[in-house]
Amino acid sequence: MRSKFTQSFKIQAVEKALSRQDGSSVKSLAEELGVGYSTLETWIRKSRNQELEPGLDSEFMNSESMTKEKRPQDWNQEEKLAMVITCATLSEEEISQHCRQQGLYPHHIHQWKVDFLNGVAVSGKTKLPGQMKTLRAENNTLKKELRRKDKALAETAALLVLQKKVKEIWGSDEDDSQ
Repeated sequence: MRSKFTQSFKIQAVEKALSRQDGSSVKSLAEELGVGYSTLETWIRKSRNQELEPGLDSEFMNSESMTKEKRPQDWNQEEKLAMVITCATLSEEEISQHCRQQGLYPHHIHQWKVDFLNGVAVSGKTKLPGQMKTLRAENNTLKKELRRKDKALAETAALLVLQKKVKEIWGSDEDDSQ
């Protein structure tokens, strides 16, 4: 999946790249920012040609909010539980407002609540290793059976086609009996 970066993020990344210390490389900075090396190089080239200008989103985004926000998958189990507990007593509107402040959507909170109620393991895995092994073996068995049945079906279809062709060429047995 391709990430879409805000204009203000691009500008901050270019500023950081241009003001880096002599010991650091653009490639290491790109890795640190989670951006492709060639993408960062493109942004730098565009900024030198003055094609990378602040857009409307830079008015709404500041550098502090970009560093504080974290993705929903970056939250650990304790933080998720605390957020679910916090939102339990709030109205839908208050939950939406609280989620916006945290960089989340209300459906994340709902999913976390469902996960906790269904007893998702603390490590974040939904199945135990033994269960996973059993499920994989069952899956492989079912795939093998499906391949066998597909081959049998293809063979039956081929026999029916051949039978039709034989009847067209030689005629049916009923014609010979008369």
